[in-house]
Amino acid sequence: MNRITEENKQKFEALVQDIMTVQEAAGVAVAIMDKTGRVQYEKYFGYRDQEQGLPIDSQTIFGLASITKSFTSLAIMQLAEQGVIRLSDPVSKYVPAFTNKNQKAPVKIWHLLCHSGGFFPQPRILVDQVAEDMGLEELKDGDLAYGEALAEEGIKRVASRLDDQTDLIGLPGELMSYCNDGFGVLSDIIKNYGDQPSFADYLLKHIIGPLGLERSFCDFVKPSLDENAAILYTTEEGVRRATRDYHDNAFVLNGGGAMKSTVSDMVKYICMYLNEGKGLNGIRIASEYSIREMCKPRQYFKPGGWYGYGLCRKSMEDIDILEHGGSLPGVSSNMSWSYENEAGVIVLCNTMDVSAGVIADGAMRMYLGKDPVEPKAEYREYPWSEAFIRSVSGDYVMGEGEHFTLGMSEDGKLAMTLNGKKKEVCTVNPYTAMIKGRYSDGFVQILHDENRGIWGARCGSRIYPKI
Repeated sequence: MNRITEENKQKFEALVQDIMTVQEAAGVAVAIMDKTGRVQYEKYFGYRDQEQGLPIDSQTIFGLASITKSFTSLAIMQLAEQGVIRLSDPVSKYVPAFTNKNQKAPVKIWHLLCHSGGFFPQPRILVDQVAEDMGLEELKDGDLAYGEALAEEGIKRVASRLDDQTDLIGLPGELMSYCNDGFGVLSDIIKNYGDQPSFADYLLKHIIGPLGLERSFCDFVKPSLDENAAILYTTEEGVRRATRDYHDNAFVLNGGGAMKSTVSDMVKYICMYLNEGKGLNGIRIASEYSIREMCKPRQYFKPGGWYGYGLCRKSMEDIDILEHGGSLPGVSSNMSWSYENEAGVIVLCNTMDVSAGVIADGAMRMYLGKDPVEPKAEYREYPWSEAFIRSVSGDYVMGEGEHFTLGMSEDGKLAMTLNGKKKEVCTVNPYTAMIKGRYSDGFVQILHDENRGIWGARCGSRIYPKI
């Protein structure tokens, strides 16, 4: 039920404007829908093209980044429903390039669906780099999203790198650490065991087409040529960059983050989940069972947060929220919904590192009649001993480029720098510290066992090895 008040609407829009100013967002699109597809709130802030002053509308194409993982998981569930694959089978049964040689137990399909294959994050294998190595050119060979030879080379490189890891997080299914490579491997299964020549083609035939999504796809060239597609904005080392290059930092395998879409299409997509597998047009693309399996909390990754199959689950006071976000150069995104309140939210932004999840939460709170500015949780400090702080002190480096350092402050408490920036932290239990943020708080969780001692830490959704 729509409980939006004028007061909360003004507070929400002020929140969005503040985030856009602080995080230099060019444009943000927000929509709230009920399960029937009726849009209950819709507003477009800023521009799809800041330099030209061009506005955003419901048909403006944005990158989705990791929201793509829900499409990948949905496709895997379709193949499982048909009996083509089994989630409990070893990945190596379907992907010969992946031999599972260094894991002590088989990595199964369901492990990859919830990021628990046991692999540390690795540098991205980029679509442009692999295409260049192979001498592929889109003008001659067609859009890279559909290239069969490129996908075959991509899975060889991704699977080989996973196989070569000897320093592993743990056994398959033991711990969750976000793994784009795993979803790349899942897209290879979809390509080879679906009825289409590519992952991108499979999504078009079995998800995008049946749901009536009109401007959604994995293509790289199409959005770059579309007049109503967002310019991608990124600030790196203080330099603002604007581009129409949708290949930018894209994975060689599409299952982790290649989808592009619009507010209008994402309303239909979220409503499919709200109706447990049935589109607004009445076409069922997945069983109720499959959708419920995707939504189940399977792997812990933060206080109050769990990962299912290509979806996250969390508590927002008295309700459960299903969601997924995404981030790439020129992309910040978040989709969410509540079954109890039969409503969903889509937030799309054409600037990297914008708090799309905070905006989505604020929109849902506004819809429920709550203050859209969520009050900060209060945590009681749990002091860490100097000896323990010394034992956790050091560098934690993730293969994707992020890094943080833990040490001791002058007053004998934990100190932290994240990517070279000092962070305000508060130790809140024997192994967890809260990272205070302007709009939302994060956590760093120390990981240890009897054999390795303190071997790593979880920060956000990824586990960083201690160097």
